[in-house]
Amino acid sequence: MPLDIIRRRLRNQRLSGGRFTTPEDVVSWLGAVQAQEYADSKWALSLRMRRATDTAIERALSNGTILRTHVLRPTWHFVAAADIRWMLSLTAPRVSARMAPYNRHLELDAATFRRSERAIVRALQGGVHLTRQELKAVLHGAGVRADGAQKLAHLVMQAEIDAVICSGARRANQPTYALLDERVPPSPERSRDDALAELTRRYFTSHGPAQIADFAWWSGLTTGDVRRGIQMIDGELHQEVADGKTYWFRTAAASRGDDKTAYLLGLYDEYLIAYKDRSAALDQSRWVRMIRDPFSAPIVVNGKVVGGWRRSVKAGRMVIAVTPFAPLRRSEAAAIDAAAHAYAGFFGSELELSITVPS
Repeated sequence: MPLDIIRRRLRNQRLSGGRFTTPEDVVSWLGAVQAQEYADSKWALSLRMRRATDTAIERALSNGTILRTHVLRPTWHFVAAADIRWMLSLTAPRVSARMAPYNRHLELDAATFRRSERAIVRALQGGVHLTRQELKAVLHGAGVRADGAQKLAHLVMQAEIDAVICSGARRANQPTYALLDERVPPSPERSRDDALAELTRRYFTSHGPAQIADFAWWSGLTTGDVRRGIQMIDGELHQEVADGKTYWFRTAAASRGDDKTAYLLGLYDEYLIAYKDRSAALDQSRWVRMIRDPFSAPIVVNGKVVGGWRRSVKAGRMVIAVTPFAPLRRSEAAAIDAAAHAYAGFFGSELELSITVPS
């Protein structure tokens, strides 16, 4: 039987089949969840949960069972507090190496980072949570220039990469930072090989079937690291060739679920962003030709991207504009309508939906 990439990914990512009861279970299962767009990232968790609420996800982030920090590639990710230390120990050197050219351009060196991190630790000790702008004032007071959004962002990011700080509780809709050592209890250290094996296991269990290049893209690790990770857990993985491409995956427990449904995915949902090769679900040429808006997020029906959607809020109503590639079947339109109502309901809004097929 040919490898059914779409169905396996839908189920392994828990978009169909068995879903989780807590947001931290979702994040732990996936290993990390891209969280560049905050609202979209919370929606990504809810799609993989039973009876998810925005309040429950915000509570997990406020309590620190989920952290939002820079840990892969580099960009923002949600990561479970229980995983942050071993994951950073594995990925931080690669993230730092990728940031080095930009840091040199900004005239940020190791001495500057040491000075800034000492100042940040002093300011946050005792359970203090500060916004980025408040940290900027702290840095200026310590003689560290943080002029300009880029320089400040890189100073804060390095403190995250160095396991000094992580996300704190949000304050009036603003993100804050807290000391990692105060937010997350100490845990036994893992060897690099153990951490690499675990991240490899998480990825191919939750994202498979996937290629070596997919995992390297998602994790930011080298191809050599990826091959070594696969070798260490080789007995746990299945390997299959489809259309000349080699896919790796781990057989998860069978689950019941409807694969033939619609999803309004966020801009960076793991269903697409976690793969370098997205051709199984997305015809890139069609997407570029038909959906020119860079802020259009993908609509997925039966595992395939069938168009884009965009949201706005007007007079307290969630306005969702859908642009499919082609006219929809009645069943597809009904599934998209249900998905749009679920999205608006998650954020506690009434829905205004429009579907426009380009001429």
